[in-house]
Amino acid sequence: MNATDRTPADLLRSELATDAARPLVTFYDDATGERVELSVATFANWVAKTANLLQDELSAEPGDRLALLLPAHWQTAVWLLACFSTGVVAEPHGDPATADLVASGPDTLETAGSCTGDRIALSLRPLGARFPQPPTGFIDYAVEVPGQGDHFTPYGAVDPDDPALIIGGEQLSAAQVVERARADAGTLGLTPGSRLLSARDYDSWAGLSSGLLAPLAAGGSVVLCRHLDRLDAAGLAARKESEHITHTAE
Repeated sequence: MNATDRTPADLLRSELATDAARPLVTFYDDATGERVELSVATFANWVAKTANLLQDELSAEPGDRLALLLPAHWQTAVWLLACFSTGVVAEPHGDPATADLVASGPDTLETAGSCTGDRIALSLRPLGARFPQPPTGFIDYAVEVPGQGDHFTPYGAVDPDDPALIIGGEQLSAAQVVERARADAGTLGLTPGSRLLSARDYDSWAGLSSGLLAPLAAGGSVVLCRHLDRLDAAGLAARKESEHITHTAE
């Protein structure tokens, strides 16, 4: 965490320089039993590869709008930071028909098909696996991303005052995203090393903030839980203990 950071990508770079080995995003899917833990370094590597895919393979430019039709998931978090790194404007649950490109999970492919630009499909299967059969008209993210570069450099510097996120009908610049994330971190009492468990979706600012941005701004980490309602009280208590949870947003 650095006071001079003005974009979410800056926040990630600062965490990478501070402690690359610590956990940043831990993901659970209680419908499948999946658990994935990404250190700052591993998360940043996925972000770099995805940003390279956006910039070099898909020719996405700063200001292009990407409809992000994905649930709260570790790969969605990667896509958000990749957009912030390239200057592409991310719109979770945005209208793909009016977007320049779309990234879709398996349950929203029909809706995503209305995008006239590039369409990227994510299987959301454990370990980032491919689709058994690639969806027609879509690029399979799991096929394309492994071959991308491990380091990312934008063709031009991302302006912190340019649009970065559209959420709930509101457009925010990269600097505003950072400012709000820092404010939320303060409200939640997050500090370096905090572990926030979030069961919120990524369809609102509150979900994005608790599920990624506020912990990142605070130098903490998030335990992102999908289908948490599958756990009983004892199971939830056990998770909080095993994951050393300090804060919750259920």
